[in-house]
Amino acid sequence: MSPAPEQPPSRSGRATHLRLAELALALGGFGIGTGEFVIMGLMKDVARDFHVVAPDVGYAISGYALGVVIGAPLISALAARVPKRALLIGLMLLFAAGNFASIMTPYFHAFVGLRLIAGLPHGAYFGVAALVAAAAAPADQRAQAVARVMSGLMVAILLGAPLATWMGNLLGWRIAFAGVGSIALVTALMIRLWIPHLPVDHQASPRREITAMIKPRVLFTLAIACVGGGGMFAVFSYVMPTLTEQAGMAESLGPLVLMIFGVGTILGNHVGARVADWDLLRAIPLILLWIGLVQGGFYFAADSVWTGLPFVALVGTSVAVVPAVQTRLMDVAEDAQTMAASLNHAAFNMANALGAWLAGVAIKMGFVWSATGLIGTLLAFLAITIFAAGRTMEKHRDLQARAGSIACTSSTD
Repeated sequence: MSPAPEQPPSRSGRATHLRLAELALALGGFGIGTGEFVIMGLMKDVARDFHVVAPDVGYAISGYALGVVIGAPLISALAARVPKRALLIGLMLLFAAGNFASIMTPYFHAFVGLRLIAGLPHGAYFGVAALVAAAAAPADQRAQAVARVMSGLMVAILLGAPLATWMGNLLGWRIAFAGVGSIALVTALMIRLWIPHLPVDHQASPRREITAMIKPRVLFTLAIACVGGGGMFAVFSYVMPTLTEQAGMAESLGPLVLMIFGVGTILGNHVGARVADWDLLRAIPLILLWIGLVQGGFYFAADSVWTGLPFVALVGTSVAVVPAVQTRLMDVAEDAQTMAASLNHAAFNMANALGAWLAGVAIKMGFVWSATGLIGTLLAFLAITIFAAGRTMEKHRDLQARAGSIACTSSTD
């Protein structure tokens, strides 16, 4: 008797496999997010161990952000022909190595350099993970698939960083980074088990990927991420002194503030993805308008703890722009998808630097702490202007292309 033919996997089986793959990718985002934010709660411990002052530890934070900005385009170009599953595993192993090496060095300057190395895979990982998740999802659910992968980063803000900070304060900051490195190793194993092998694009090349950096539609979209996301970081960077100095909140409520912000990011990520799947080109300006309104509202709400804390959650919903912008980049990057998707996360790290810097300038000029919300409003409306300018240019080029096509057809006739 001949063996029964192999049956294709059922729809439920495919859905289960897809969810496991998204879980693996989200776990990597959880580890990266925890590693990025935990140091902010362990600055005094790190400074004490390396015999430096706490502000010096800011160099390690800046080093990590610099690693993200350098690594996103560099890795995307050099790894253009590397299979995506192998690339994701390699990125997780590099992230793990950076974190484990960080806890082994006895020298502060080496520690700063190792934080830069740990940041190198950040942008490329999220970019490639988003592409893998979106490619496996139905066409009308791509943004939601991206959001599910990004949910790991949001849960890291809500739970990962606070828990790792607590662990680090209790057992030493090195334990926290060792935990982050261990999560990266588990993620690499899960990716190997649950992400299918994806065919290599033999036409890919570093040159082709680099072309993404000069495409006007890509540059406009990245500018939206950099400017539109800056307001959230302007508020978040100074949220603790704003609530303690201006609203009179007790410093002991600091962990609660971070958790409230984390809840907002999870809600924003989920809702933003659904709105983006509904109508992407309408979603982006609508989300930016929402960002401008809630961050402007924080300026007025931060005089009281009772109104300030709910607005912290509302400011957290600003991450709704992330899955929308990520999906837009997939649409406009053409054949340089990896580079464009990775640059999105580099752009949000630049937004972090821009927002925190502008907020610091405003506070040093004598404005109240909650003026950070006004900075966010200005940046959100500037991002809407950038979006409108990009769409106008895009429509103009489309009209020119149609006119050229009609002229060419007429001359042929």
